[in-house]
Amino acid sequence: MTNSIDEIAGADFILAIGSNTTEAHPIISLRIRKAVQRGATLVVVDPRKTELAELAGQHLQLVSGTDIILLNSLVHVILEEELWDQEFVRSRCEGLADLKQAVKSYTPEYAEQLTGIPAAVLRQTARGYAQAAKATVVYTMGLTQHVSGTDNVLALANLVLLCGQIGRESTGINPLRGQNNVQGACDMGALPNFFTGYQPVADDAYRQKFAEAWGGPLPAQPGLTLGQMMDAAQQETLKAMYIVGENPVLADADAHHVADGLAKLDFLVVQDIFLTETAKLADVVLPAVSFAEKDGTFTNTERRVQRVRQAVPPLGDSLADWQIISALSNLLGYPMSYGHPEEIFRELAKVTPSYAGISYARLEQAGIQWPCPQADHPGTPFLHQGEFVRGKGKFHAVHYLSPAELPNEQYPLLLNTGRRLFHYHTGSMTLRTGLQEICPEERLDVSLQDATALGLNQGERVRLTSRRGTVISSIHISDRVPRGMVFASFHFPEVAINQLTNDARCAKSNISEFKICAVKIEKI
Repeated sequence: MTNSIDEIAGADFILAIGSNTTEAHPIISLRIRKAVQRGATLVVVDPRKTELAELAGQHLQLVSGTDIILLNSLVHVILEEELWDQEFVRSRCEGLADLKQAVKSYTPEYAEQLTGIPAAVLRQTARGYAQAAKATVVYTMGLTQHVSGTDNVLALANLVLLCGQIGRESTGINPLRGQNNVQGACDMGALPNFFTGYQPVADDAYRQKFAEAWGGPLPAQPGLTLGQMMDAAQQETLKAMYIVGENPVLADADAHHVADGLAKLDFLVVQDIFLTETAKLADVVLPAVSFAEKDGTFTNTERRVQRVRQAVPPLGDSLADWQIISALSNLLGYPMSYGHPEEIFRELAKVTPSYAGISYARLEQAGIQWPCPQADHPGTPFLHQGEFVRGKGKFHAVHYLSPAELPNEQYPLLLNTGRRLFHYHTGSMTLRTGLQEICPEERLDVSLQDATALGLNQGERVRLTSRRGTVISSIHISDRVPRGMVFASFHFPEVAINQLTNDARCAKSNISEFKICAVKIEKI
């Protein structure tokens, strides 16, 4: 997030796109509610009628996959009516001419034909965002999990830059992370192309710095992404895999492809706290510990580094992740002699400028938001005040790209996936708690029109099929999904919905198109 969670409550205009905030990020949704209560305008862009959409002053129920058309049309209106922040763009941005040319044909009238949003509503939204004193944007994977996912985000960034709605309190562009320490994992270099703090692997200077710190040469080529690893396993060019705290057999698109790839490995190691569906396929399972059994830090979605303190001793032979990795490293010939996670944190602070001023001693008092470059620095509540890291903010010319797979006569419905309020990710934790009694099973959301056409009754079981697989689920007839769309979560192993989803990927980020695939329903 460029800004802080609490700042959302101070915004005058909130644009939530591809985010089911009340269910996926309920604490953050409270800040949105607070802003609405004090008079802020909330506009929600979502093909489903979520609880957040019902709270909104305007729900833009677009055709799934047409985000770029909608966003480019907003930019078109703002340029046409000269609502943009000309001083901000002149002093802090570049590439305006390319942007103007790119959005020239994206009139609200054209956008209405493809998105389903009336041109008048698009114009109203553009004016409201551009003219707000403090406008903030929140988005999640409803925007990114498309073959055009990266360009979707760039189109959103164009809108933010054009209106100067960044670098100030209660503004910005704010991706809400999907799990509690995703931000921290990325910060620590758990990406194929970066060292810690987003220092590129391919850059000679950074590579030399880390080689000196770690005492050995480092490869210049970035590693494989998750999707590329699964492809390589399928092709048998990747021979072994070490999976830590992840359950790709349920979580990844085209899950049959994933399971087949893992089965072809010579050796699979899974490190987790439960025997997940992925761990059951492993040659070796290394027992890790939960958050309550270890010391360390988590970094949350607003870049806030926070201490995690051991509350109970580890069960059985389980160990903290850092202890397991250190033991393996020692056996493989690279000594790791850490005695406590604090020693690891001190090491990373020395090589990571954004974390350089953070220490366990300071975190004992309160969490700190990076960048925090010195020990006396208070942390950074919002980014890009005065200048951007790259110098000037860059506009990108992006264009609509059709989803990889759309409904047809054989597969007439569109499947959309996401989360339910009561469960978390693949259910490996929450399905082992009392939450299972509140939400015991997956129920496929189907519109009344589609249920009537198919002769389906509330709660009836159906067979849901895509080009990649079949699952069986009971249905919930709901007005939350539009005609032609069905919705399910990926929490329940009994309805392994990602056996159906499409592994077509964004060419720039290599993220799969979880949000759109063609399916059919058969009554059982």
